[in-house]
Amino acid sequence: MSGSDADQTMRAIVIEGGKGPAEALQVAEVPRPVPADGQILIKVAAAGLNRGDVIQRLGFYPSPPGAPQTMGLEVSGLVVHGAGRWKVGDRVCALLGGGGYAEYVAVDARHALPVPADMDLVEAASLPETILTVFANVFESGALQPGQTLMLHGATSGIGVTAIQMCKVYGAKVIATARGADKAAEAHRLGAEVVVDATTQDFVAVAREHGGCDVILDMVGGDYFPRNIEALKPLGRLVYIAAQAGTEVTLNIGKMMQKRITITGSTLRPRAADEKARLIDEAERRFWPAVESGALRPPVDRVFPLDQAAQAHLHLEANTHVGKVLLKM
Repeated sequence: MSGSDADQTMRAIVIEGGKGPAEALQVAEVPRPVPADGQILIKVAAAGLNRGDVIQRLGFYPSPPGAPQTMGLEVSGLVVHGAGRWKVGDRVCALLGGGGYAEYVAVDARHALPVPADMDLVEAASLPETILTVFANVFESGALQPGQTLMLHGATSGIGVTAIQMCKVYGAKVIATARGADKAAEAHRLGAEVVVDATTQDFVAVAREHGGCDVILDMVGGDYFPRNIEALKPLGRLVYIAAQAGTEVTLNIGKMMQKRITITGSTLRPRAADEKARLIDEAERRFWPAVESGALRPPVDRVFPLDQAAQAHLHLEANTHVGKVLLKM
């Protein structure tokens, strides 16, 4: 990593003042990371935007210990320093604890995945965080099985479009909720068998019409909580990955007991490196063949250049997107 100053620095997005509105996102020259033992260095092609980035920008979701303090939980790019199974020139995408909004990132070699030869390298930044979040929560915690039914709230988010495709590959049925007729139509086009416009329809009634749900993946929280309990079958699993409408809820313990419902939830970012490596190994084994074949390719809504990170955040926060929003280096 020796050489000129230009070889030792890179452009990255920082938050002016440490936290703030989207306009606080600025491009700055920062030190280029030096990979430690067991890490690869990636020249970043693109970074995926996630809700966690917005929460971090607002000051509520700090990077875990040892991770870069800058934003960015997933990237794609070329390996420029190899380790583990990766060599220089390999096309990879990777799950990060932070630091993806930058020209280079160092990451545990076990946390990278191969990019298919026929897939655009920028588009590949849409894969790691979403596939691994859905895998960990729907298929591990939620234990969804082929032939069972998943109810998915927020169907046109990056997580939502990925979950629809993963369920389709796995042979599970999806009841998707979205806000507005246009988003509902997009969810149906992406493969959801049953679609609910949450602005005009009662998702509980629709779920009951279709025999109830085995698993519900919720990122809404708030008043969706008791309705989710009603929509679940006996032995159903309610899994939380966010609570955009509120974290405080009231649980009717009697109904939970009668249905023998499991309520759980998780975050991906703070997990230990070994646990992330295990999760990535399992997701690669079970779902990467579908990525390779093209059956699992989350749609990309928009790609912004690095210096338009503020506009990209505003676009994500407007909730008009269908699929992933990316930053291109």
